[in-house]
Amino acid sequence: MNTSTVVVAIVVVIAVVIAIALIAKNQRRQKLKQRFGPEYQRAIQETGSTTRAEAKLQKLESRVQGYKLVALSAPARTEFVGAWQRIQSRFVDDPRNALFEADRLIQKLMTARGYPVADFEQRAADISVDHPLVVEHYRAGHDISVRHAQGRASTEEMRQAMISYRTLFAELADEPELARSTAARVAGA
Repeated sequence: MNTSTVVVAIVVVIAVVIAIALIAKNQRRQKLKQRFGPEYQRAIQETGSTTRAEAKLQKLESRVQGYKLVALSAPARTEFVGAWQRIQSRFVDDPRNALFEADRLIQKLMTARGYPVADFEQRAADISVDHPLVVEHYRAGHDISVRHAQGRASTEEMRQAMISYRTLFAELADEPELARSTAARVAGA
């Protein structure tokens, strides 16, 4: 073999390795985009970099995989759904307390499922791994709850928070029928 053949072979090997690395990176990116949905773009905006966002999401995904998440038992689901329906029915007469109780019930539901409930941002991030399409509802509902605690939320905003919380609740309780059957009640509140 002459020197030029060796150089060409090395260049070809390097090109193949680079191509494989780029393909693998693209596949990881597509997997993250698919898994996290809108959270992928949110992570990019928060970190200012696609690379840092992807590293953050991969770390989050690994952390949540370490949790012992469980489905609710049938009796627990029934109890949570009943509690939700009682809270929701009180919204018309007492929206302020109903919103507070809804927020607490979401945290209890998360605990029952195996999510740690440290602070809100951590809870939202954890939920985004397995429930990326409803985490925005959680953020929206929580934002209104915070404004409500400061005395800055209107009844209409609290109604929107309840709708957002209901969407997350239905997803975490694995009760999609709840979201459909109760939409009219809260919407009319």
